[in-house]
Amino acid sequence: MMFSKLRIWDTEHNNGVLVYLLLAERSIEIVADRGLRAYVQSSDWQQLVSRMACAFREAQFEQGLTGVVDEVSARLIQHFPASNDTDHANELPDEPYIA
Repeated sequence: MMFSKLRIWDTEHNNGVLVYLLLAERSIEIVADRGLRAYVQSSDWQQLVSRMACAFREAQFEQGLTGVVDEVSARLIQHFPASNDTDHANELPDEPYIA
């Protein structure tokens, strides 16, 4: 639902990624759009979720989250390298959405 609400699927290359934290239920999900799912297996995303959960259990919240963001970014760079086209620099906001 949040993937759709935040229009993460609405990128030119269908390569948006949602890192979803539901703190009340201690739930973490990484949802990648179909363009990136063609390159990255669901088991890879689950490994990132496991590492973040482990860091969170050790109260290393900032390290856990920034580590996952860095790893997601690395996958995006690997499969969708930046172009010199400034019109398509970053299609989604970088700020966290808190509801």
